[in-house]
Amino acid sequence: MGKKAIVLLSGGIDSSTTLAIARDQGFELYAMSFRYGQKNSYEVEAAQKIAEQIEVNEHLILDINLSPIGGSALTTDMPVPKNRSEKKREKIIPVTYVPARNTIFLSFGLAWAESIEAFDIFIGVNSIDYSGYPDCRPEFIKAFEQMANLATKAGVEGRPFRIQTPLINMTKAQIIQRGTELGVDYSLTQSCYDPAPDGKACGKCDSCILRKKGFEEAGIPDPTVYSN
Repeated sequence: MGKKAIVLLSGGIDSSTTLAIARDQGFELYAMSFRYGQKNSYEVEAAQKIAEQIEVNEHLILDINLSPIGGSALTTDMPVPKNRSEKKREKIIPVTYVPARNTIFLSFGLAWAESIEAFDIFIGVNSIDYSGYPDCRPEFIKAFEQMANLATKAGVEGRPFRIQTPLINMTKAQIIQRGTELGVDYSLTQSCYDPAPDGKACGKCDSCILRKKGFEEAGIPDPTVYSN
């Protein structure tokens, strides 16, 4: 039996690739996904499909509704920005940022990790081709790891946790190329912030733009079904 790892799995390109990387490194996989009140309910279905394709040991889906907290276009009636320029994507944190989302997700992952004695927690954050979210930066990951080892019984007993971010310095194209090498079926993944009722991607939100750019630069056909 290999070492256990918790992998936060949203059903998008980054988390799915991260799951495949953890498998390639020989970990027993325990995937964790969230229904957090997001408009895009299809991403949880995508996470289930990816978890089945990559054959995880267990896939835990938690319901934690963040909609009442507000503050994000992903969890409220606030419109999702479309066709933002690259300059804006690089300099302005968009309203699709969900307050403290990765902190919340990692905290649940940490709790499960301590419960099953899994000392590696994987998250597919990226600080290159992303929308500028502050909780995707290396500084945040380092700080959370320090906190995790101060706040847990395992940590203070000398069994430290590691927050693994294998994609942190990769472009979207590099991520797609690596995932393709590892056999990830990207047709199963879902990235759109504002999909149509039938699940088709809008093609205009930040996430769709970065996804299309990634496949184009990777030289790999984009399997996404867009609504226009």
